[in-house]
Amino acid sequence: MTDALSSSPSVRGEVDRDTLVQWLNTYLNIRAYPDPSLNGLQIAGTPLVRRVAASVDTSLKTLQDAADSGADLLLTHHGLFWGKPLPVTGPHGQRIRTALMADLNLYAAHIPLDAHPEVGNNAMIARALSLQNTQPFGDWQGHKIGLAGELPFPLSLQDFADRVQKLTGEICLVHGGGQPNVHRLGIVSGSGAEAIAEAAEAGLDTLLTGEPEHKHFHDAFEYGVNVVYAGHYETEVFGVRALAARLEDEFGLPWQFLHHPTGL
Repeated sequence: MTDALSSSPSVRGEVDRDTLVQWLNTYLNIRAYPDPSLNGLQIAGTPLVRRVAASVDTSLKTLQDAADSGADLLLTHHGLFWGKPLPVTGPHGQRIRTALMADLNLYAAHIPLDAHPEVGNNAMIARALSLQNTQPFGDWQGHKIGLAGELPFPLSLQDFADRVQKLTGEICLVHGGGQPNVHRLGIVSGSGAEAIAEAAEAGLDTLLTGEPEHKHFHDAFEYGVNVVYAGHYETEVFGVRALAARLEDEFGLPWQFLHHPTGL
């Protein structure tokens, strides 16, 4: 289905940057969420986009790889700007110089990409796990950015962790604070350990998230909730890949994913 705002380019496989940015801003609803990230176009490069690269993080390596691949746009989850001014020096300055020298556009989508109902990190994980009867879950400053639901049939905690490991490719850290089986599940990608109490209140037996935090270690056992930590990076590869694929469907733009796992 083609959105009314898509303004399909006259030559499929290339699109005016400003048209593309407008489409992304609207599709992702980037102004709907409070977010320290400067969501949207962070660096303006070439005005015509023919090829897209996607990455979880914006590092010197991902920027250089995007440039070397011939991409005109790097689509990323973690951009360069996080709510405060930074001097254009050191590694931060080198990242910006690399993008400018390559005439590379940089577009970042943080919380809007976690929360998106179609291509969001949490929506994609829920779909991969065949989660049923899904409901909004995972509070972020008054907005629900994750999902909760039921597995088609209960799994032992170990079997569930093994299934998530196959999905992400990373060995999971499991805190078995709850029941031995997983059935009612909450998902918050990235740094979602603070949702343990919310999971208990919602009657969930398990929370799937990315990165553990020491201050929330005891919560799993005191609230009686299993927590499966699958990696901040590995739970957030899904959104940028799905969004890049959506751009290919909409505009005919070829894309590639730049995989630079952090192990965290």
